[in-house]
Amino acid sequence: MGGSRSSHRHSTINFEALRYLLVSADTGKLGRAARELGIETASLSRRVQRVEDELGLTVFERGHGGLRVTKAGAAVLVQARRLMADLGALKAVGAIGALGEAGEIRLGVRLPTVGEPIQSILGEWRARFPGVDLKVFEWNEHEIRKGLEDRRLDAAFITKHSLWPQAVGEPLYREALFVALPSAHPLARRHSLTWKALRGEIFLVQGWEDNQVARELYSRFLGSGVRYASHSASKQSVLGLVASGFGITLVTSAQAHVKIPGVKFRSIREDNAELEVEIVWVPENEDAVAGRFVAFMRELVQSRKLF
Repeated sequence: MGGSRSSHRHSTINFEALRYLLVSADTGKLGRAARELGIETASLSRRVQRVEDELGLTVFERGHGGLRVTKAGAAVLVQARRLMADLGALKAVGAIGALGEAGEIRLGVRLPTVGEPIQSILGEWRARFPGVDLKVFEWNEHEIRKGLEDRRLDAAFITKHSLWPQAVGEPLYREALFVALPSAHPLARRHSLTWKALRGEIFLVQGWEDNQVARELYSRFLGSGVRYASHSASKQSVLGLVASGFGITLVTSAQAHVKIPGVKFRSIREDNAELEVEIVWVPENEDAVAGRFVAFMRELVQSRKLF
C-alpha cells in the first residue's frame, strides 16, 4: 500500500523549484538566495529539501560557510539550467508571436504584386518584420472571399468595387487605369484616350462562372451597350489575346509598365480612370500576426499619404 501511495504522489519538481535550486547554487547561501527570490529562508530550505528527497540525492551540503554543490548535485544543476534555458527560449518565441513579429501572413491579391506602390508597401513590411513569412495567393474575388471566411487567408488586397456587403476593409491606395491595345490598332497612335473613344471596341474581361465583377466595373466607366468577351484566364493570357487582335482591355498602371510584345498601353484622360485598392480582413479570425499586418498597413497609408 505504501509503495502504491508513493507512486501516485505529485512531483514537487517544477520550473519554480528548479529556479530555487539555481539561485541557491549561484548565491551560495540560502539566506541570500531567499532574499533574491522574495521568500523566507525556512520556506526555501523546505522546498530544496523536498526536491532532494524526490530525487533521492543531496544537491547541497550545508555548512557554516554556506552551500556546497555535491557531485551528484552538479549534474542535476546542469540539467536544470538546460531546462530553464529551453523555457526561456519558448517564452521568447511565444512573446514574439504574441506581438505579431513572427509567424505567417497569407495574403490574397486580385492584382499582381508588381509595380508601385505595392512593391514598396510589401518591402517596408518585410524590412520591419523579417520574422514573418509572407505567402501570396493571386485569386479571383470569389476565391478571396471564401479564403478569408474559411481562414485560409489572413488578409487581402482587393479593389473597392469587388467588396461584398459584409467585408471589413480600409482604403490602401489608388492606382491609375490604362488601356491595352494591339500595337497595330489605330487608337494606339494616340498618346491618351477617353472613354468615349473606347466605347466602340470589344473589351476582353476576366470572368469565372457567374463572377462578372470586371464587366460591372467596365460598365461604370463605359455605360451600357459595350461589347464584352469574357475569359476564365489570367490577365497575362488576356493581354496575349489583345496582342492577337481579339480586343482591348483595361490594366492598372503597374501592369502597364510590363512589356508585352504586340501590345501598346495608353493613359485614359478621365478623372475617374482609377481603381481604389483596400485591405480586407475578417476581425473574428484575426490573430496577433494578422492584427499587426493590418495595423502596419494603416500606419503606412497615413504616413505616406497613399490615400
